[in-house]
Amino acid sequence: MFLRTARMVFPAFARVQSTQLAGARCFASMQMAKRPTLALMERAKESANLGASGKGAEQVRGMKVRSSVKKLCEGCKSVRRKGGKSGKGHVYIICSLNPKHKQRQGK
Repeated sequence: MFLRTARMVFPAFARVQSTQLAGARCFASMQMAKRPTLALMERAKESANLGASGKGAEQVRGMKVRSSVKKLCEGCKSVRRKGGKSGKGHVYIICSLNPKHKQRQGK
């Protein structure tokens, strides 16, 4: 807001600031500013290639950490894996039907 009013009151201030901004930019960013359609075309090609192969970015869910874990459905299986401070390992619940059911026993 203040900058806009300063530009209106002092037109010379607006010219100085715009030349400083132009000098601060690197050549590559100025090229991209002149030709934004090239960047859009490259992104479209990349997304088309990902869609054709069928391997897009897939979201992976994390695990809920609980003091006591429970089997929530018939697809849930309990697994004991190595780890933890005491060396006893953690109990995990892995679900083949619902990824929201993944759990790890914390304490």
